[in-house]
Amino acid sequence: MSLRSVFAASTLMLAACSAPTEDTNTETEAVEPVRWRMTSTYPSTLLQIGTLGKRISDELYLISNGDIELKFHEPGVLAPPFETFDAVSYGALEAGWSTPGYWAGKEPSLQLFASVPFGPSAPEYLAWFDFGGGKPLFDEIYHRHNIHSVICGLTPPEASGWFKKEINSMKDFRGLKIRFFGLGGKVMEKIGAAPQLIAGGEIYQALELGTIDATEYAMPAVDERMGFYEVAKHYYLPGWHQQSTFFELMINLDAWNALSENQQHMIETTCSANVRHGVAEGEALQADAMARLEAEGVQIHTWSPEILAGLETAWDEVAADLQAEDPDFARVWASLSAFRAKYKGWAERGYLKQD
Repeated sequence: MSLRSVFAASTLMLAACSAPTEDTNTETEAVEPVRWRMTSTYPSTLLQIGTLGKRISDELYLISNGDIELKFHEPGVLAPPFETFDAVSYGALEAGWSTPGYWAGKEPSLQLFASVPFGPSAPEYLAWFDFGGGKPLFDEIYHRHNIHSVICGLTPPEASGWFKKEINSMKDFRGLKIRFFGLGGKVMEKIGAAPQLIAGGEIYQALELGTIDATEYAMPAVDERMGFYEVAKHYYLPGWHQQSTFFELMINLDAWNALSENQQHMIETTCSANVRHGVAEGEALQADAMARLEAEGVQIHTWSPEILAGLETAWDEVAADLQAEDPDFARVWASLSAFRAKYKGWAERGYLKQD
């Protein structure tokens, strides 16, 4: 057989193998595009805390080629910020951008999926959540409220507060009116302060008018944008109460289950990329922000070992109280604590100590 004949025969065989058959030539079922409303507990202009939520909306639209439209709505436009949980749970809205720490009144254990006093850094927190038992607990707790939440953002350590007066000892906290978030607020209460949870947009005025004496909010780059340095000049680090903070995309569970597997995967993958973006951007922004704050006359203080020890003792007491009060908090705390105890052997040996 000539070379030309061999080539012709081979071409015919390939054509036959690639030709569709009756068994494989089935039509793919059309998938309905997603057109969802997403309310936010943070304004889209708020660096990281809000911009990460807006970024998810933009990225999902691009990655899905317009198949998933998750329209970002500013706080209060569709629902008051602190009513986001119920709005998503009942299906009044399909999605919300927030942090699990806001929903302590619904499920105290969700606070452990936002930030933990004297808790893990970003890599350790992610390791526990993704591979150490955190996510199954997270899903179980949210699903009983008809919500499927996806961890969709992660930020670096926060500062631990703006104060009008210096804090030199634990007794200086007594009677202090301070805006404080999450589990850290429980610690403030334990040591005799008067913590308040005030929405971000109201903090500056409360601090300026003396309604509160101090506030914590976020990391230096965000706090700078909020202008707190104009009314309080004493800024304290490290953020013992929030060494890292998770943010979430809350989705009505029925709406989530109605998605195709591919649509669910696009949301999860986009959120994973948003986590990476949040950590990298957050770490890159802080040094310059701190330098600008110092140029504005801000005194940046580091907590003394004695005060940090006192705060940690108070946190241990708070954690014990919450475990006794709520079985889910106890389960999540046990999972996180067991992972951290095991992880410690790696953390202490695997990384160079910073000078």
